Amino acid sequence: MMIISPGPRRLLIALVSVVAALVPFYSAHAEMSAWADNEGGRMRLVALAPDAAGKIRAALQIEPKPGWITYWKEPGNSGIPPQITIAAASGVTLDAIAYPVPKHFFKGAIEDIAYDAPVTLPLSLTAAGKGPVTIDAAAFIGICQDICIPFQANLQLKLGPAIQSHPQEEAILQAADARLPKPPSQDFDVTAHAISPDRKTLSLDLVLPGGGPSEGKAAPDIIVTGPSGYAFTKQIGGKRDGRTFKVDIAIGKLPKDYDMAGKQWSVLVIDGERAMETTLAFQ
Repeated sequence: MMIISPGPRRLLIALVSVVAALVPFYSAHAEMSAWADNEGGRMRLVALAPDAAGKIRAALQIEPKPGWITYWKEPGNSGIPPQITIAAASGVTLDAIAYPVPKHFFKGAIEDIAYDAPVTLPLSLTAAGKGPVTIDAAAFIGICQDICIPFQANLQLKLGPAIQSHPQEEAILQAADARLPKPPSQDFDVTAHAISPDRKTLSLDLVLPGGGPSEGKAAPDIIVTGPSGYAFTKQIGGKRDGRTFKVDIAIGKLPKDYDMAGKQWSVLVIDGERAMETTLAFQ
């Protein structure tokens, strides 16, 4: 699967783009903003006060309604990846967004990489200077059922003193971290990778954890993310030998004049209840 062109859902998104008009601020004087509501679900911002270095643990909570989905960072051939922008005037910068393990959905010709249940995206923020912090965040996501509805809201959050205890927010953030894919380990890793000379297939050698459903049974789910906007999932000739798994991933067409040298792609491998994400570096 390769994300490069509009799919059926994306055309419907264009038709309803008026829905994406900026809604009013959802603000709070606490560590959780008010919920912003949409036909297909709701979302809010959660954060803790900055630590001594100005680092802020935060998250965007998204709750799709039953039957609706929202998208992973590379969503499939017709989705909208989450976008979060922090107002420069707030003195807060967004350093990174982390993504819990998604699901793979197929409906006819449409392939989605998404979430069909409440999901929390951990955010790493940094506050400049000392004193009270107000986060002004513009969040934009796609939330889809038979059609996709752009969902955009401004979420404002004023953070209290760091000396206060916030067990509810801590629990939300800890639960979100627990759902993230793990880094590679001795029993779950990509041990070799190579792109074919024609750049149409990516060969992967993996070691998979024992006891999972892929052991002697189904292949693991593998999602390779290359250039921004591209994800590849089609497996060719997967072969398991004990706990090792060799497979080719169909790449297809890359951007014109794309140079692999020095590039870094990512791969997410989901094997039963375990998931691992790592970087693939190309010489």
